Amino acid sequence: MTPAPLILAIETSCDETAAAVVRGRQILSNVVASQAEIHTPYGGVVPEGAARHHRGTVDADVDQALADAGAGLDDIERIAVTRRPGLIGALLVGVATAKALAYARRLPLIMVDHLHGHIAASWLDPLALDPPFVSLVASGGHTRLDLVREMARPELLGQTRDDAAGEAVDKGARLLGLGYPGGPALERLAADGDRSAFDFPVGLAGAHQRDFSFAGVKTALLYRIRDLGDTGVDGARADLAASYQDAIMRPLAHRLVQAALDSGVGTVAVGGGVAANGRLRELVTERAESEGVTAVFPARSLCTDNAAMIGAAASFTPSIPWPEYLTEDAIATVAPGGIAA
Repeated sequence: MTPAPLILAIETSCDETAAAVVRGRQILSNVVASQAEIHTPYGGVVPEGAARHHRGTVDADVDQALADAGAGLDDIERIAVTRRPGLIGALLVGVATAKALAYARRLPLIMVDHLHGHIAASWLDPLALDPPFVSLVASGGHTRLDLVREMARPELLGQTRDDAAGEAVDKGARLLGLGYPGGPALERLAADGDRSAFDFPVGLAGAHQRDFSFAGVKTALLYRIRDLGDTGVDGARADLAASYQDAIMRPLAHRLVQAALDSGVGTVAVGGGVAANGRLRELVTERAESEGVTAVFPARSLCTDNAAMIGAAASFTPSIPWPEYLTEDAIATVAPGGIAA
């Protein structure tokens, strides 16, 4: 059997500058440079600042990924990079870097859909998950369910109609005065709260609903904080956090497992930054076990944005031969109809 090619992957879709070396399912290195300290004073990602940081960091990340893998550029057989979706300035840095590296060595280039990467993260060792399964990708920019019969062609089942789950988490954390990034701070505060203290609405009710809506729960939190006033909020902050977090995580868990049951699939996988949330993992596990479904979660380092997942998706994405990719470019938007291959 011919060994899988050695792939150098680059990810710069938002505020993590990442590079990795993978061979098939094996992660040989996975380097991530976070920009959290840069964006924290602004309460969110500043697109121009993110792009500038990528420009100053990506070469060092590539060098580190190669060194950690014990490889040189001459050993690399494919270059992979996130093409879409994301912040256009950030994406352009990664795409330009990958094109330059591939062109200089006359290598093929693989332009990967970021969301496909989150799905493919579960395919990597040690999970090594093969289809069929239903995937939930929940992040700051996206929330979607896919039926994965073939890793190369995930089938979109449902998605958010407004805010993404991670966006709702971050905005709720900001309303509660927790700053940025909001997800970990909200989870820590919620651990000390009563999840039943406040009744927040769940958007798009229905036993077999596959789409999501989080704008309503965010607005409900805003109104509840206004009604409580500063003094009331101070005494109820942990309860608010716990109740709000559950109103976001419960529909994610329920609809993921229900989609698997409706599709006749016995396994579910969760990816994206929100998949690092302990309460979501708990809810998915409980619901899956009650229905006889297997639930798998990549390591938290593979849930947040990283390049190893881009290398995984590259194994199922057509490569563009040298030098045809010179006319290709980054694309900020989600692919129409699903994952772009």
